[in-house]
Amino acid sequence: MNDIENKDVEVEILPEPEEAAEEKTQAEAAASPGDVTGGQKKQPPKIKDIVLDGVWRKNPIFVQLLGMCSTLAVTTTLANGIALGLCTTVVLIFSNLFISAVRKLIPRQVRIASYIVIISSFVTVVELVMKAYFPELNKSLGLFIPLIVVNCIILARAEAFASRNPVIPSVMDGLSMGLGFTLALSVMGTVREILGSGTILGMRVLPESYIPVMLFKTPAGAFITLGILIAVFTAINKSKEKK
Repeated sequence: MNDIENKDVEVEILPEPEEAAEEKTQAEAAASPGDVTGGQKKQPPKIKDIVLDGVWRKNPIFVQLLGMCSTLAVTTTLANGIALGLCTTVVLIFSNLFISAVRKLIPRQVRIASYIVIISSFVTVVELVMKAYFPELNKSLGLFIPLIVVNCIILARAEAFASRNPVIPSVMDGLSMGLGFTLALSVMGTVREILGSGTILGMRVLPESYIPVMLFKTPAGAFITLGILIAVFTAINKSKEKK
């Protein structure tokens, strides 16, 4: 009897049943992600930080390298870059607003599908407005307006920010990310249009004697321009960090 009492008793901890684990996950998802940390209510990010992140520090093109397909394809002119950037900004603002407003009502298992439905609804509205009031720009951008639905920037902001934060910060995040995207497209469009055509917004800015570099109107020129701008952007940020 004494020998039995002196032996260490090993207690095997059985794994949590699948049903219980699933219920726990659903309960955690029911609480708004990011609202509670360590039993305390998490403060939403400051508006200043949101704006700086979207426009500069986490620029969707020059830093995060998102939305590369449309970026390389439509930036042959400044007008195209501004148009696509503003369309994307509108979709970002309203999709972030709506997703943030209903984030506690969307089941975790179907959240991505729900986000895509919401985003596609606003993209359809933007496309119809473009067809009605800006037919030339709509024709120039072609399929890249409906393809905003699958733009990585919009879905990433929905999942990483709008689904975890209140409405106002989410709207500001959509606005700042959209402006950062528009800024990058505009810079690329300006460089490619000037070097490839000698014009900007259709107006000649270089002498008649200037011979356009046709390379910048091609996909290869888009890659070269993007690479140079990313290098310049990174160099500026590193110089600021040293200071």
